[in-house]
Amino acid sequence: MMNNWWRNKDVSRLLFALFLGQLVSLALAILGFISSLLANQGVHAPLTQSFFGYLSLAFVYIPILLSRRQKLMVPWYWYALAGFIDATGNYLINKAYQFSSITSVTLLACWTIPWVIILTWIFIGTRYSIGQFVGSAICIGGLALVFLSDAKESGSGGRNPIWGDVLVLSGTICFAISNVGEEFCVKKRDRVEYISMLAVFGLIVTMCEEISMFERENLQAIKWSPKIISIFAAYAFSSFVFYTILPFALKIGGSTLFNLSALTTNMWAVVIRLFFYHNKVEWLYFLSIAVVTIGLIIYSVTDKDLGTATDIEVGESNIPYQALAAENDFSHEIMSEQRGLVT
Repeated sequence: MMNNWWRNKDVSRLLFALFLGQLVSLALAILGFISSLLANQGVHAPLTQSFFGYLSLAFVYIPILLSRRQKLMVPWYWYALAGFIDATGNYLINKAYQFSSITSVTLLACWTIPWVIILTWIFIGTRYSIGQFVGSAICIGGLALVFLSDAKESGSGGRNPIWGDVLVLSGTICFAISNVGEEFCVKKRDRVEYISMLAVFGLIVTMCEEISMFERENLQAIKWSPKIISIFAAYAFSSFVFYTILPFALKIGGSTLFNLSALTTNMWAVVIRLFFYHNKVEWLYFLSIAVVTIGLIIYSVTDKDLGTATDIEVGESNIPYQALAAENDFSHEIMSEQRGLVT
């Protein structure tokens, strides 16, 4: 029986999804640690961090997309919107590390769940069970404890935790929109195309905002050193790993397992805060983690579809790629020559 259970495709799929989720969670924890580390080093350049992350994706995925010589399956302006939303979300989250702690940022990032519920309810027509609403409400109640803890720390060390929390909550709205769109694209369109175009427009958005609006003075104030450069390189690599694995996690397990796995990011954040920064962690943080864990478990076990509330049928797209005009002309020439040889 154990062998049959282990060989069951659904069980193997679940275990693999959990494994991918842990890789994503680890990448998120490292990204949060690096952002916090840069803020502590006096480097306030969240757009530049995102720029290097998108650049690493562009180096790998754009050549793959161009080698296909195929038309886009999704209009470019939708990718432009996705790039703007994703870049804005990254900016808000990375900016929050200048004002709030790594534990607060990672815990409040779980607010993505209620936003996803609202978006899928309105735009996809998903209907949720009462248990899922109860689980989400418990998560929100647990996250409210973070505000209480940060309110005690406001004004300490010149930080502004409440403002940092507001930035995180704003960033979760962007991530919710991005996650819903990405889940649709990787399940019904194409993963490589999505990541490639996200990298292109992410680069454009971060360059325009970085050069003309927000970070010109901050970049000039940075004292570049091998240490700072290596930190930016580590952020770019972690970002590449995150964006590469996330589509697989969404396609195989969906957003419920992804959010459950992402919860371990909060545990890593507490560990980092204790051992790297030697900061005192308020007991409300641990209570918040416990409450959020209970809420996410209730949300997961009451999912009627055994997948996610935002699941779209997994499978290849019914809309095939269209060859470029030059490729069509070349195919017609070959067919004409073959007809001539036959006659």
